Amino acid sequence: MFVSAPAAATVSGVSESLRLTIVYEDAGDGWIMASVPEVPGANSQGRTRQEARENVIDALHGILELRFGEHALAEPAKDSESLELHIAA
Repeated sequence: MFVSAPAAATVSGVSESLRLTIVYEDAGDGWIMASVPEVPGANSQGRTRQEARENVIDALHGILELRFGEHALAEPAKDSESLELHIAA
């Protein structure tokens, strides 16, 4: 998955990484609930742990896309730079 915030320049070679946690819970009736506590609203479910993981990553992608994707402000701030976040699935 790839998310990019719009801005004037691209930052490459960033040595810091963003670490998020996926928490799994038994949701009953054969469902597994997955959530990312660091990002409110990033939760989903699946019949298997892998499906729940894929679905919560999709939910996270949607949240970030809405916040920082095409729907973000068209004009970047005067003193700004872009940040690319790569999340390996």
